Amino acid sequence: MPKFAANLSLMFNEVPFLQRFAVAAKAGFTAVEFLFPYDHQPEEITQQLKAHGLENVLFNMPPGDWAGGERGIACLPGREAEFREGVLKAIGYAKVLGTPRLHMMAGLVPAGADRAICRATYVDNLRHACTEAAKHGIAVMIEPINTRDMPGYFLNLQAEAHAIRDEVGAANLKVQMDFYHVQIMEGDIATKVRHYLLHIGHIQIAGVPGRNEPDTGEVNYPYLFRLLDELGYEGWIGCEYRPAKGTVEGLGWMKGG
Repeated sequence: MPKFAANLSLMFNEVPFLQRFAVAAKAGFTAVEFLFPYDHQPEEITQQLKAHGLENVLFNMPPGDWAGGERGIACLPGREAEFREGVLKAIGYAKVLGTPRLHMMAGLVPAGADRAICRATYVDNLRHACTEAAKHGIAVMIEPINTRDMPGYFLNLQAEAHAIRDEVGAANLKVQMDFYHVQIMEGDIATKVRHYLLHIGHIQIAGVPGRNEPDTGEVNYPYLFRLLDELGYEGWIGCEYRPAKGTVEGLGWMKGG
């Protein structure tokens, strides 16, 4: 079976964030991921990781005004200085937490914007982020996100993400493949995994269409888990789903494989 990391932004919401590390470990997880750590000092989070024998495998760079609806600023012309400050902030947290990879959210394309200019901005910012992260042995992830959950998001398709990865040409740049988003946008998950495996830096899962536990909905996760084992995938799988009733009550899928 693959290695699973609990997403503490979506799972274990029954308790406050800093208490989720303990309950995740008690539930059998040895690794965690989350969207953003910035509401807490990195030392507070590190204390929880160490106390409960957990590894932090991923979090996102600052996304701009999340509460105001922004979903990253990397593709937004004119925000480059703010973006670069965010890169340094994320790296600072990652160094304290021991986090080996950071997800760089692309952002929403503004209405009427020239997509070519947004793409050029995104590529330039991505090169900068990869250069800075490489100094500390950190990998940068980019993730295609579906247009139903996040209308207007810059990056939506696997081929598009890998074309940008090729263009940037950074050894520490990988694509974060969320099977939930792939199924909604493209389907044919198994074939895409086989094709892109060498350049996949992280995988995430959720049931489709409800984004609940992976044993609900239309995706055959037991088959995909066996496929990942057969292909020799050694990375983590982030459980980025919304528990339908209770987090612990919904973990039967993990125990049953």
